[in-house]
Amino acid sequence: MRSIALFLSIVLAAPAQQVGQNATSPSSTTATFQSNSQLVIETVSVKDKNGKPVENLSAKDFTVTEDGAPQTVRFFEYQKLHDVAPQMPSALQPERVAPLPKLPKSQVAPEPPGNVKYQDRRLLALYFDMSAMPEPDELRAFTAARKFVQTQMTPSDLMALMVYQAGAVQILQDFTDDRDRLLSIIETLIVGEDQNSGDTANDASSADAGAAFGQDDSEFNIFNSDRQLSALQTAAKMLGSLSEKKALIYFASGLRLNGVDNQAQLHATINAAIRAGVSFWPIDARGLVAEAPLGDATKGSPGGIAMYTGASAMAVRDNFQRSQDTLWALAADTGGKALLDYNDLTKGMTQAQEAISSYYLIGYYTSNAALDGKFRRIKISLNNGLTASIDYRQGYFAGKQFGKFTTAEKERQLEDALLLGDPITELTIALELDYFQLNRAEYFVPLVVKIPGSELALAKRGGAEHTLLDFIGEIKDDFGTTVSNVRDKVDVKLSDATAAELAKRPIQYDTGFTLLPGKYKLKFLARDAETGRVGTYEAPFVIPNLNKEDKRIPISSVVLSSQRVELKDALYNAAKDKGKAETVNPLVQEGQKLIPSVTRVFSKGRDMYIYLQAYQPGAESAQPLVAFVTFYRGQAKAFETPPLEVTEALSNRLKTTPLKFSLSLSKLPPGQYNCQVTILDPTGQKAAFWQAPVMLVP
Repeated sequence: MRSIALFLSIVLAAPAQQVGQNATSPSSTTATFQSNSQLVIETVSVKDKNGKPVENLSAKDFTVTEDGAPQTVRFFEYQKLHDVAPQMPSALQPERVAPLPKLPKSQVAPEPPGNVKYQDRRLLALYFDMSAMPEPDELRAFTAARKFVQTQMTPSDLMALMVYQAGAVQILQDFTDDRDRLLSIIETLIVGEDQNSGDTANDASSADAGAAFGQDDSEFNIFNSDRQLSALQTAAKMLGSLSEKKALIYFASGLRLNGVDNQAQLHATINAAIRAGVSFWPIDARGLVAEAPLGDATKGSPGGIAMYTGASAMAVRDNFQRSQDTLWALAADTGGKALLDYNDLTKGMTQAQEAISSYYLIGYYTSNAALDGKFRRIKISLNNGLTASIDYRQGYFAGKQFGKFTTAEKERQLEDALLLGDPITELTIALELDYFQLNRAEYFVPLVVKIPGSELALAKRGGAEHTLLDFIGEIKDDFGTTVSNVRDKVDVKLSDATAAELAKRPIQYDTGFTLLPGKYKLKFLARDAETGRVGTYEAPFVIPNLNKEDKRIPISSVVLSSQRVELKDALYNAAKDKGKAETVNPLVQEGQKLIPSVTRVFSKGRDMYIYLQAYQPGAESAQPLVAFVTFYRGQAKAFETPPLEVTEALSNRLKTTPLKFSLSLSKLPPGQYNCQVTILDPTGQKAAFWQAPVMLVP
C-alpha cells in the first residue's frame, strides 16, 4: 500500500525523433501522402544452403509486412562486398597523416534519407571504453586494433574509432579506409596522449570537449555501469544516421550490473542498437584469465571464515562471470557475438568482419504513422518459390512524440510508457530502496529518487519559476502481479535564488510502500511536464524475512545521509498521506526527515548521518546493543567511531532498537572508502555487519 510522497523530480524523455534505420522522410514543397511518414530501412542477408550470398534479386522478389499489413518497397539497393586478401600496408608515413583535430567529433557524418553513402563497403566501428579498462587491458586492446588494421583490414572495410572517457563519447575518426590515418590515431592512444580519464575535473572548471554524452554532476558518475551503457546507447544512435549495416566492436574489461544499476538502461541500450541497425561485438580485453582462488598480488588477502570455507574463491569466480554476462547479453540481443576468455583479441574483430557479407537494403514508408512507441513486427519473405536463408531485423519500436497532448492524452502517454518494452532513459535517475520491519509480517519500504536539477526545464508562471513533474511507478511480485503502485504530480515553485541552485544540485522525490517479505521488481518513471522528457528506472529487489534470522542480529537497511529537512519547511512535500507518512516512516522523527544520499557521495564540509534499526523479537525485554562505524581505505582502517551503547528500544513486539550516528568528515582526506557498521549483542553473543562504498569529496 502507498504510504508517503515527498518532493522531487525525475525525468523521462521527450519522444525523440526516430534515429538510424527509422528516419523521417524530408518534407516536400508539394503536399504528398508520404511527406510526413516514416522511412524504415531493413538490411537483409540472403544466403544459399552453402552459406554464400544470393545475388541478382530485385524488389519484386521480396514481400514485406509490418504487423501483418503489406508494405510497398520504395528503396532497394544491393551492397556487394568484395572480400579479397588484405594487403600489408607500407611503412607508416607520418607526413601523410593530417593533424588530429583539437576537439573530437560528436557526430558521425550523416547521409541524406534514402541515399546510401558507403556503397559496397563494410562499416566497422572500434569503441574503446576507457572507464572500464585498466592500463594493461587498454594496451592489449590498442595493440590488437593496430594488428587488425595492419594485417586484416580488407579493401571493403571502412573503420571508425570511438572512445568513452571523461564521461563522454568521442569520435576520434569517422569511417575511413586510410590505414595510415587509423594507425596514427591508435599510436596516439597507445602512448597515452589526450587521455584524461584519471585526472579530469568533473566540475565547472572543466572545458567543453564538444562530446555527445556527458554530465557534470559528479555524484551520478558513481553509477559507472549505468553510465557505460548510456554511452553505448549514445554511440549506437550516432551510427544510426547511416542506413548500412554497422558493427560496433566494444573493448572493455567486463561490464557488471550491480543492484543499484538501472536495469532499464540495459534494455534501452539494446533497443537503441536494434533501431539503429548496429550489432554489438564485445571483446573482453582481459583475455584468458587465470586467477588465484583468493586474489592476486594487486589486492590484499581476504579475511574472515569465508577464506576457509571456499566462499571467497566462489565470490571471485561469480564476480568475474557476472562481468562477462552483460557483454554476452549485449551481443546476443543485437546479432553480434562476444569474444570471452581468448588472448588473441583480433579474433573478435575478424568475427565481426566475416559476419557482414553482401546484403540488400530494403526501404519502405510505414503505413502506420502513429508515434505510439509500440513494437512493430516486420516479416520479410521471398516470392516466386525462391528458397534461401534470410536474416533481417525482426521489428522496431515506433517513435514517441509528446506534442500538444490534452490532459487525458498526457495521462495515457505516461501510463503507456510504464508498459513499454522499450524503456525511455533520456533523463538520469538515481534511486534507493530501503526496508524497515513494522511488525511480524509487514515492512515499510521508503523509495528515494534523485535527478540532476540541470536536466529540468523551468517555465515562467505568475512571475515565478516553475517546474512540473509527473511520477508513476509500480511494484510487481515474483509472479508478475502488481502489488503496489504510485502516481504523483508535483508542481515545484522556485524563487530566483532556488532556481539558480537547481542548476547545480540534484533534487529528490520520495514515497513509500508497505510490503511483505519476498522478491519484487520495481519500475518507476518520471516526466518533465514542460518538455515531455521521461526517465525510467527498473530494478529487482528483495525484502528478506528477518523473522528467520537466528544466527545474527536482524537489522534493517542502513541509511546514509548528509541532509535532514524540517517537514514544515520542505518546499516539495506532497500533501497526500502526510500524517500517515510521519507516523509510519522511520526516517521521519521529531518533525525532521532524514534524506538518504542515494549516490553516497559526501562533502567534507557536512556531517554524515547514519540510521538503522536492530530487532530483538524473541527477547522478553530489549538487551543493550553496542555499535560503531569504521571507514576503510583499501585494507587500512582510516577512522572508527567510539562504541555506542544503546539501551532504549521501542515498546513493540519486535523490540525495535534505533541506532543513530552523526559523524564529522572534515579530518578525512577526499577519496573512496568502505563504510562498515558493526552491531554487537554482548548478552546474546550475536553480531551483524553492513558495508558499502562511499565517496568523499572536498
